[in-house]
Amino acid sequence: MALNCIRFRGALQRNVIAGLYNTVGNPNASLARAVSLRAAPAQESAPESHDERNLRLGRPQSPHLTIYKFQLTSLLSISHRATGLALGGTMIAWGFGALVLPHSFPEYLAVVQSWNPATVLMLKAFIAFPFSYHYCNGIRHLMWDLGRFLTIKEVYKTGYMMLISSAILTGILISL
Repeated sequence: MALNCIRFRGALQRNVIAGLYNTVGNPNASLARAVSLRAAPAQESAPESHDERNLRLGRPQSPHLTIYKFQLTSLLSISHRATGLALGGTMIAWGFGALVLPHSFPEYLAVVQSWNPATVLMLKAFIAFPFSYHYCNGIRHLMWDLGRFLTIKEVYKTGYMMLISSAILTGILISL
């Protein structure tokens, strides 16, 4: 290490002394390089949008959803959030309805029971499927939180199992 410092110091001294010898006969020469700065007015340009700038610079436009292939995992995730929002909205609407509507719940239930059985079955399915789907997918997410079924193969397998079990649970709830 010390030998390298001595070599560097010697090379530096030789270059400085050589520079001094070259400037002795020339009074305008110096060891420092002269730099002149001058102020220039800022160029006014029209503001361009993000897309205009990318076109000017030749950057490609992102294809966004036009080339995206939906996967089972993304569809299940989106639908899990959608069913959660639907269930939450339904519970809030029923709660406000119970506070605001003039009749009690058994009277409304009697009205629904007087409808066509096929309509009642569709209404039951409309209520039961989001509940069973969100319930079964919630169990799947709890398993993930425990660190289980996290490989790609297991994620797809549990996704299909969750869809089948939510369909079975929906059928059970409709039959009640």
